[in-house]
Amino acid sequence: MVEPNERRASGDGGCGTREDTATAAAEDGTAAGEAARGGDGAVRGEGGGPAPYPAADGAATTPSRSLMTRPLLVLFAVAAGAAVGSLYYAQPLLDVIGGDFGAGDGTVGLLVTATQVGYALGILFIVPLGDLRQRRVLIPVMMVLSALALGACAVAPDIATLAGALIAVGVTTVAGQILTPLAGDLADDASRGKVVGIVVSGILTGILIARIFAGLVASAFGWRVVFLVAAVVAVVLAALLYRSIPKLPPRSTTLSYRALLKSVFSLVATEPKLRISMVFGIFGFGVFTMLWTSLTFLLSGPPYNYPTAAIGFFGVAGLIGALAAQGAGRLHDRGSSVAGVGLAWALILVSWVVVGFGGHVLVVLVIGIITLDIGIQGQNILAQSRVFQISAEARSRLNTAYIAGNFIGGAIGSVVATTVWDAGGWPAVSVTGGALSLAALIVWAATRRGALQP
Repeated sequence: MVEPNERRASGDGGCGTREDTATAAAEDGTAAGEAARGGDGAVRGEGGGPAPYPAADGAATTPSRSLMTRPLLVLFAVAAGAAVGSLYYAQPLLDVIGGDFGAGDGTVGLLVTATQVGYALGILFIVPLGDLRQRRVLIPVMMVLSALALGACAVAPDIATLAGALIAVGVTTVAGQILTPLAGDLADDASRGKVVGIVVSGILTGILIARIFAGLVASAFGWRVVFLVAAVVAVVLAALLYRSIPKLPPRSTTLSYRALLKSVFSLVATEPKLRISMVFGIFGFGVFTMLWTSLTFLLSGPPYNYPTAAIGFFGVAGLIGALAAQGAGRLHDRGSSVAGVGLAWALILVSWVVVGFGGHVLVVLVIGIITLDIGIQGQNILAQSRVFQISAEARSRLNTAYIAGNFIGGAIGSVVATTVWDAGGWPAVSVTGGALSLAALIVWAATRRGALQP
């Protein structure tokens, strides 16, 4: 059953949300705009009732034509990937960092957890500002702050300091998750799924390239240089984004920060489509982080005994999967999102079976990594595109809720990976990953005719 606040406006051929139409009307200064917005500045729901969360009062968020050019889309994808990729430099370096500081696998594995927890905090407290502040300024500022945190990682004298610096990296490297809803705002209705899919693909691609880059650079120059180079890249991208992002006024000049944060929880409470998407995001990033955290331990020990550089190159397998899944956004644009989510989780489940039985056979392991990343990336693109459908006025806050769930799942996944690895090695990790994927597939089957429906 479609909830009232999820119904689409009829005036745009069914392509945009009700809030898209209300926002467009409210921007034109006409009586129709006043009626749509209401005297208190809130976008009105059906029958003139208020929307269940505060609306913005700035620029229109759904252009009649796409403002997203191809060069700008490429820059968004690259910058988003570089920003979020900063969270994952430590993963292929766990063994060498542990050796440098004399820490065991369990302790070093918590560095990944620290970064994910910091990122969840940044998502919760900073990303909502995309609905309140000028994003042309906010995004570059966050990238510069991230560069400072990465520099602190490079000079950390002990593992406790490194963990603190990685928390700071997590908190500040949220530019990618502010760019994603901005990309959705700049796209028109017909291409939004495709545009969001490319930017989200850029994020996962950046995560995987970060692993390759970290392995190569650390092997040649040491792990500290990885963070120094990443800091320089962040500063360069900050400058390019400041020059390239269109000058859009803030969406709101009256909404308080406290009300902004409160409305995130209101969205979670009132939007079943958001809640079920968050559930899939928690499952998805949980098993994704489990795979890549435990893969480092698998490849650094017998029978592989690979050096750091070789472990980093396994990111190529994930990169192939990420690129292969890029077209998932088109499934959303064509109305096949629900079936696509089920197919993605079935593929993830099969992939865990493959890597579980073939963990010590290199070719089988690589095939399993590729197919698992196709499934993870595909379901993530479909979920995020579906979430952005809920409200044009609150896309940054919707993204906050969805991505916070993702990276809470990632933090849980990294803890589970190190714990299960210590208990039973690769077979135990594979069984756990498969069980979680099966649970997600059961949730899909139970909700495909309910909350998942547009």
